[in-house]
Amino acid sequence: MAQKRKPKVAVWKFASCDGCQLSLLDCEDELLAIVEAIQIAYFPEATRAVVRGPYDLSLVEGSITTPHDAERIHQVRRSSKFLVTIGACATAGGIQALRNFKNVHEFVAGVYATPSYIETLAKSTAIADHIFVDFQLRGCPINKHQLLEVISAYLNGRKPNIPTYSVCMECKQKGLVCGLVTHGPPCLGPVTQAGCGALCPSYHRGCFGCFGPKETPNPSSLSEWWLKNGMKRDDLVRLYRSFNAYADPFRKESEAHEK
Repeated sequence: MAQKRKPKVAVWKFASCDGCQLSLLDCEDELLAIVEAIQIAYFPEATRAVVRGPYDLSLVEGSITTPHDAERIHQVRRSSKFLVTIGACATAGGIQALRNFKNVHEFVAGVYATPSYIETLAKSTAIADHIFVDFQLRGCPINKHQLLEVISAYLNGRKPNIPTYSVCMECKQKGLVCGLVTHGPPCLGPVTQAGCGALCPSYHRGCFGCFGPKETPNPSSLSEWWLKNGMKRDDLVRLYRSFNAYADPFRKESEAHEK
């Protein structure tokens, strides 16, 4: 009897820090079960072995920042049955998307001795701005348990069970007192998607928005509350401009308060 073929999984890197790829390697005990169920066909972070596509599932980390990558992502899409973007860089342009609010050529001229050698796009953009994406897994970095859920879902023909509610729900589940209304640190929890387990609020810090905008956020209402309580508009702009600065709800809200 012929042995059943294992699904081929590929992990691709674009402009990023590799942190979300490391989340897969950080699965530790669970990684052994993954390797038994799939064939890791392409994953430079873990192995030099390369198995040719097409691939049953591609995990893509990183944003598109160069003309070469803008072409390469289409090649990845064509060779993939399912394509999932992982992390803030791939889903929202990442921290490098802060350059989108300025003239990138001024940065290049100020940093590099020979700017003409640098080939870059004017903006750092999410993968979904260039190709069709089957699912977006957010986080900076992603939650390894959510990653396992996404891999399991696509290999078993079902929809991933990833929460789209806010970090506030995780705070309630952990029995945390809301810092936003008690001791007052700036907190993006009400407009940020859950996934971190309310990590920062657990240590009496405000949420930094690592997992990007939640489903149907209302950042303008949150901004209005902050402004009424004395926050300056410059500080408000900086609050929205971090790991997911170019995610639409955060981008539009920061631009609305920019002088």
